Amino acid sequence: MPDAADTVHLLRQRALGAFYGLALGDALGMPTQSLSRAQIAATFGEITTLVDARADQPIAPNMPAGSITDDTEQALLVADLLIDGHGSIAPLEFARRLIAWENDMRARGSLDLLGPSTKRALERITAGVPPGEAGRFGATNGAAMRIAPVGIAFDVSRPQSFLEAVHGASSVTHNTSLGIAGAAAVAATISAGVNGAPLSRALDVGVDFAERGERLGHWFAGARIAPKICWARLLLEEASDSEAITYLNDLVGTSVLAQESIVAAFALAELAGDDPQRALCLAASLGGDTDTIAAILGAMLGACHGLDGLPDEWVAQVRRVNRLDLEARVEALLALRGRVES
Repeated sequence: MPDAADTVHLLRQRALGAFYGLALGDALGMPTQSLSRAQIAATFGEITTLVDARADQPIAPNMPAGSITDDTEQALLVADLLIDGHGSIAPLEFARRLIAWENDMRARGSLDLLGPSTKRALERITAGVPPGEAGRFGATNGAAMRIAPVGIAFDVSRPQSFLEAVHGASSVTHNTSLGIAGAAAVAATISAGVNGAPLSRALDVGVDFAERGERLGHWFAGARIAPKICWARLLLEEASDSEAITYLNDLVGTSVLAQESIVAAFALAELAGDDPQRALCLAASLGGDTDTIAAILGAMLGACHGLDGLPDEWVAQVRRVNRLDLEARVEALLALRGRVES
């Protein structure tokens, strides 16, 4: 049996894997985000490594290979809010920091701004709508894309406090059955992976918590997250890479809708097995919301395989290009995990 020091080391490696996996997937999908599958095939063929964005990239023109986008930046924002709030997120402070983040991005000339659900919720808060009501129309993937710090900071084996944390990090902008189910599924998979669960078991935990999470938000019409994940995992169970891309585009969907992009990430995780690199490149090659699909996928795979399971050179490039140093944040998030009471 591993001793206490080994256990702590493995916990840290899986938590770092989750956060760096998020950033790596985000960077792989950066040059292809919002492009169609046909456009990606014509321009890049298949994504097999980190590549520069072209000048005509609609959201990230000319960004260098390895650059992160809003997915990682908003996850950093959530991590800092959790750390500053000793495990809780004040809704109005969350809204204030999201608005400040977008203003900063706009000042830098970035086109990578807030998504539709988050933008609408913040406009409602600014107009005086209570935080609990502001996100009642948020059914996209914004909460799930930035939820990884919750999966690191909270232990899914303590379901009540875990779900409270997911709700606190999601409800301001995505207080719907779909928005919270998607965020709960991703966070639970990450948390189970950090605890040492193998990938298949962690994905099962994610499905379970999608069922639990959807009860916390306002009902929103759309295919339910948990059963659609189960179906998509079976769909890709023995698919070839080309079949997987076709199935995900034609049947699952790759848009910003929670029941498309989040489900696509879970299906690719099922396909990944012991090869995170293959699955992440497929995610970046899909078309649609590639940066978010790959970011969510990277966080889940990184949590289950650990930092050592991700391509070293790619992680080093993402760190260098973005001056990204996640170790201190991850240590602080793990400290919160240790203090959460059952």
